[in-house]
Amino acid sequence: MDTTSAPTGLREIKKQETRQLISDQATRLFIAQGFEQTTIAEIADAARVAKKTVTNYFARKEDLALDHQDAFVASLADAAASRRTGESALAALRRDFEVAVASQDPVAGFAGPEFARMIADSPTLTVCLRGLHDQREQALAAVLAETTGEHPDDITVSTAAALLGAVHRTLFQRIQTLTLAGQSNDAIAATIATEAAAAFDLLAPALGDYAGG
Repeated sequence: MDTTSAPTGLREIKKQETRQLISDQATRLFIAQGFEQTTIAEIADAARVAKKTVTNYFARKEDLALDHQDAFVASLADAAASRRTGESALAALRRDFEVAVASQDPVAGFAGPEFARMIADSPTLTVCLRGLHDQREQALAAVLAETTGEHPDDITVSTAAALLGAVHRTLFQRIQTLTLAGQSNDAIAATIATEAAAAFDLLAPALGDYAGG
């Protein structure tokens, strides 16, 4: 009989609960008083944990604000890696983005006005988000290289990843802009669906068949 699985399971649940509590309190403070103005000590006090506990769960303050960053960085690479037989990378990413818009996925940018304002008002988070876009493009390049048998630094691979990344970066920023303008997610989704189609169409002549093996 396994006598360790239950305690281990309970410990993991407790860790997840603590992590979520810290994240929730941090988000509340960031929205209420701004990211730059909020300290780790204030977050710890709000969550009723030690300051060290906060940093154990979140190495950087930015990690508390951008809690979907792992999914964000992996999103384009995952879409390219899971493309259908004979489907190009462009077609796979386009299809994946259409699903994200239809579901109003926060990872695609539908995170609401409070998040959009928090990013816009914080130089630190703005720079961090720019870095996440870069990481996402690099992750996509790695998948494209594996697919085509080329090196990630190959000019075709890096250019394709840059173009595909640029479309997603532009559409993400467009969602943020419309959010800050006070539009509802439903209205934004309708606008972005049309604009995304035009944006992806621009890449079709160059990338329509790329990485489609």
